[in-house]
Amino acid sequence: MKTSPTSSSNPAIFIRNVLLKAFILLAAINLCFAAIHPINWLGQLSLYNHFFPGRIRLPFGERPDLAYNLSLDNLPAMFASHQIHTSGQTSSEFKVILIGDSSVWGYLLTPAQTLSGQMNQANLRLADGRPIRFYNLGYPTISLTKDVFILRQALHYQPDLIIWLTTLEAFPIEKQLASPILQDNPSAVRAMIQALDLPLDVNDIRFKHTSFWSETILGQRRALADLLRLQIYGILWAATGVDQYYPSTFEPPQHDLDADDTFYNQRPPSLIMDELAFPIPQAGIELAGKTPVLLVNEPIYISDGQNSDIRYNFFYPRWAYDEYRQILQTSSQEHGWAYLDAWDLIPASEFTNSAIHLSPQATTLLADKILASVSEMAVSLEKNK
Repeated sequence: MKTSPTSSSNPAIFIRNVLLKAFILLAAINLCFAAIHPINWLGQLSLYNHFFPGRIRLPFGERPDLAYNLSLDNLPAMFASHQIHTSGQTSSEFKVILIGDSSVWGYLLTPAQTLSGQMNQANLRLADGRPIRFYNLGYPTISLTKDVFILRQALHYQPDLIIWLTTLEAFPIEKQLASPILQDNPSAVRAMIQALDLPLDVNDIRFKHTSFWSETILGQRRALADLLRLQIYGILWAATGVDQYYPSTFEPPQHDLDADDTFYNQRPPSLIMDELAFPIPQAGIELAGKTPVLLVNEPIYISDGQNSDIRYNFFYPRWAYDEYRQILQTSSQEHGWAYLDAWDLIPASEFTNSAIHLSPQATTLLADKILASVSEMAVSLEKNK
């Protein structure tokens, strides 16, 4: 009497069964991964601040091979790699965070030359002896909404003071969701828009499309690879202290300007308020709660070249920027915001490759200006405790 072949007696059936079981197991793992979405939790597992130093600024890099740094969309991982991650909720220091654009992050500046780096070199202390420590949470791309997105994460570290540097280019509505870090985190950004009642469209087409399959291990393979690459680059960061690519040459800010008086298709005499995100600074300051915020209108390049009577620089026609400054000043007075207008602090010769990027010497001038305000605010906060 014949018996049916078993998997042990038939190699083909045995291999088929192994492959089938492997496929089922792999599918189950992918489905579980998509269901629990652990990518942000995994981002918090970091070798930074343990095996090698935390980064002085948030990860960002367009030339990873030369910068020992890279851009990724996992905000918890970015913070886990930053030196602020070890500050916890300690009361042994007066913790100040800086948020803003690439000028705060420090494009073309070494970590020590950045705004936070130079402010830390001042070694300020409170009357009780606690050091005032500054943390650089600036991030390239200009958007108020991007700043608030980073601020939400930063508040977990319980800062004592927030310094928010911004400029008119961060205000147009169309710029708010232009940052890749916002587009690549649609669920979190949509939740933030709704929670803070921001004047933005949760259905903006620039948000990255997500599906159940995109949340599986296969769909997240690039994000997982980026987490691994961030750890590998930490070794090179620890060995060299290099965290961005410094080109040997760069184009200075445009000196001779076009005879164009428009700002994002707006024309004089007045800005169209519905096309600008002026409610967002208020939302960000309210989000900070009891933590005081110093709002800083950052310095800009002021050209004296052709058509400089029409425009201050490539970004701004004079009429639009002047009105913006007046609106920001008035809003600060009406809401009781701490406000510093440093727009014309820096001579034109001290800008590098942009109308907002500063040289090390210019950064020193700005640091000194802000430190004076910080010292006053810190003393006032200590008295009011």
